[in-house]
Amino acid sequence: MNKKDIIDGPGQCLCKHGLTRRGFLTTVGVGAVSAIVASGKISAAEENVPEATAEKVMVEKMVAVNLLVNDQHHRMLIEPRWSLLHVLREHLELTGTKVGCERGECGACTVLIDDVPRYACLTLAVEAEGKKITTIEGLMQGEDPGPVQQAFIKEDAMQCGYCTPGQIMSIEGLLRANSQPSTEEIRMAVSGNICRCGTYAHIVKAASRAASLKQS
Repeated sequence: MNKKDIIDGPGQCLCKHGLTRRGFLTTVGVGAVSAIVASGKISAAEENVPEATAEKVMVEKMVAVNLLVNDQHHRMLIEPRWSLLHVLREHLELTGTKVGCERGECGACTVLIDDVPRYACLTLAVEAEGKKITTIEGLMQGEDPGPVQQAFIKEDAMQCGYCTPGQIMSIEGLLRANSQPSTEEIRMAVSGNICRCGTYAHIVKAASRAASLKQS
């Protein structure tokens, strides 16, 4: 399938946006193309090309992907260098996945890929094509929190809350692999998630409660 057949514009998802590539460029005008040139998306040698050609160059630098996120397919054009974290937040507007260190140290961006916890900041979006991606939003049961989310609330396992989505996703991944983990296994599961508020004892209790809730 041709890129032009399935994609409206860079980072745009057909399932969500009705804006065409031509409409997008008409709306933002030449200024936006100039901004893209300045940011390095178009090389200096291409800087003086006509608008239509600049559009073509920009699109040809993209790759077409089909991402399955929270059981919904998203067909998009993305840059090969974009992280899954960037695509989730900036293009799919799933902002529950948090930006932290962006180098795989804090765990705030943890998501599930094929039910296994992964740092979204260290995962290229193109790597996730053909895999099942689950974010914190995907754990909701309609308008109600899922079992792990409920357990975190009941055990007061958050203070500032910034690390909480990543912590929850790590616990969710653990419980999908092991429905009755030991305290040591819980601690190991969240060892890659940093909580600057120090609520680790409550997080462990929340994981144990979540295991019970999932069994009920």
